[in-house]
Amino acid sequence: MYNAKAYSAASATSPLASDTIPRRDPTEHDVQIEILFCGICHSDLHSVRNEWSDFMSTTYPIVPGHEIVGRVTKVGSAVTKYKPGDAVGVGCMVDSDGTCPHCKDGLEQFCQNMILTYNSPDKHKTAPVTYGGYSDSVVVNERFVLRVPENLDLAGVAPLLCAGITTYSPLRHWGVTKGKKVGVVGLGGLGHMGVKLAHAFGAHVVVFTTSPDKTEDALRLGADEVVVSRNADEMQKHAGSFDFILDTVSAKHDINAYLNLLTRDGNITLVGAPEKPLDVAAFSLIMARRSLSGSSIGGIAETQEMLDFCGQHNITADVEVIPIQKVNEAYDRLLKSDVKYRFVIDMASLKSE
Repeated sequence: MYNAKAYSAASATSPLASDTIPRRDPTEHDVQIEILFCGICHSDLHSVRNEWSDFMSTTYPIVPGHEIVGRVTKVGSAVTKYKPGDAVGVGCMVDSDGTCPHCKDGLEQFCQNMILTYNSPDKHKTAPVTYGGYSDSVVVNERFVLRVPENLDLAGVAPLLCAGITTYSPLRHWGVTKGKKVGVVGLGGLGHMGVKLAHAFGAHVVVFTTSPDKTEDALRLGADEVVVSRNADEMQKHAGSFDFILDTVSAKHDINAYLNLLTRDGNITLVGAPEKPLDVAAFSLIMARRSLSGSSIGGIAETQEMLDFCGQHNITADVEVIPIQKVNEAYDRLLKSDVKYRFVIDMASLKSE
């Protein structure tokens, strides 16, 4: 066991502050990683403030961060996929049982015994719970380590480990390809990745936003059209025409307005998580055999596929890189949606702590 520098929160009302945490020494199947960059996901903020207590209560101290990019510093004796110096990533999970039907299908994210990157029971007993990427290093089983294409900017890669796979997985699952008409609702951390990826798949991409001033940015990111969703006439022009819509909005909104934009057998997938249930009109689904579904992240194989796809198409997230000393300020700005489009912490700044 060794000590690592980190930033942690001691309670739901405490700011993130400098800390020292235990990390296990690499076992034969482990990879030790020097963390270079870690993205800030909105779920980090929810977890730190224990806002998801009905779903997953937070154990303190908590070290958040599941958008991790770094370089391998040490590998266990049985590791064959990685060597020191390799650029690698770690996403939202660091282990699973490997034996259940979900794991055997390469869908570890649905495993009942999946271990999250932070705030999950630590089966190695190094600490009460797993600690995330707001740290200078991490040790992870090689099955949950991902290879990062060397041609990509590492800071811009970090959000791909959550926002990237969260949007890539449903686009792939619902068969988004050239010739499909795809909508993206919301243009934030998730939405901007949805636009980039759907565009790269060759789809005709339409962004729905409540903010007319986001039009220019949406087009820059790869949208073919932008619709101001508060404009009923603009919405009506697209009625019954979409093959797929990716809904990234976490606030309460009228889901029926988007269901009515789907063609026969069209689908809307929710990746945003509104706090309160959405009201769904049965006839919005029934009359054209439409469907409404949800999606979280992807399995390890699909996440690697996503990273390779991004490498081939030179896709990274639009990021604002900050020193870790500004993480609490970033959380406050995140609540105001004051970022284009993802904060990423430069972990070199942790050395001065």
